[in-house]
Amino acid sequence: MLYGIAAAVAALFLASLLTAVLRALALRLGLLDRRRRTRPVPLLGGVAVVLATLAVAGTGEWTGVAPLGSGVGRLLVAAGAVALLGLMADLWRLRARLLLCGTAGAAACVVPYEEIGVVGGVLAVGWIAAVAVAFRALDHADALVGTVGVVTAFGVGVCAAVEVMDGLAVLLSVLAAALTGFLMHNWHPARIALGACGALFTGFVLAAAVVLTRAGYAPGSSAGPLFAFTAVVSADVLLVVLARRLTRRPGPDHLAHRLRRLGLTPQGVTVVLGTLAFAGVLVGVLVHTGWAGEAAVLGVAGAALLLVLGLLRVKTRARLTETSVHPSASLQVTGHLRVRNG
Repeated sequence: MLYGIAAAVAALFLASLLTAVLRALALRLGLLDRRRRTRPVPLLGGVAVVLATLAVAGTGEWTGVAPLGSGVGRLLVAAGAVALLGLMADLWRLRARLLLCGTAGAAACVVPYEEIGVVGGVLAVGWIAAVAVAFRALDHADALVGTVGVVTAFGVGVCAAVEVMDGLAVLLSVLAAALTGFLMHNWHPARIALGACGALFTGFVLAAAVVLTRAGYAPGSSAGPLFAFTAVVSADVLLVVLARRLTRRPGPDHLAHRLRRLGLTPQGVTVVLGTLAFAGVLVGVLVHTGWAGEAAVLGVAGAALLLVLGLLRVKTRARLTETSVHPSASLQVTGHLRVRNG
């Protein structure tokens, strides 16, 4: 318990320090996301989150103070590989299908097939990869992925602690703290971007952690909690797919874009979506711990569907101002990953 608190504090300060250093390095090297026409934002914020998480969690494993366990150790290595793939996406133009396939390959190395079976394992691999890419797509507004990531990490960490998976609980607390340190520099107006490196890493760790905590349960009963923990990213993907299917053109179709059109400030959008993520995570925790029935997830699904259908009626402009859109807003969920060409 004490080590978990100390590790979280160390991760918070380390991530904040690394973010500041890497921001200066990105500016010096010209590693900017230039899709903001009026204010290019330096990249490498995700690198700070990844390095802080790996350093603090890895130190606990190496010193033996807080062993992660073999399963969590594989998760950490696979997540590092996913982060490297995301960094490549930040620097070069990569297709979305390449990110999806690469992330699925990493997920295949961490899924506990012996506990959930081959069929369940294949489904879990696809789900982990989809969630990781969905987190990348959610990275379209300042502080949004960081806020949703922190809330989700704490919730999944509670489930891991209930299952006496201490190593996984420590890893999730460290990730939440690292994201918090990054958010000090990413709150609107963002001084640095998370990018694909940090978004894919965050989504991958959270999705894989949920799978590991639900490994001892029947596959059918796990579908509800898995959705509850990712309700916001799922709603974001659904909104984009439906909007672009109806209009047959790419555009500012994400949750943050349409909420901004309703008059919310950038900070207000983050608070609203963070609150919705907290509600979904809370339901997921209550269902996992047995304090609520699986029917509670239907309420989350219904609320998410109503949100999507309601926002579909909101008209969007072809372009949004740079103060309201994160550098990664041009990601197409079903098409090419549009990233800065270094």
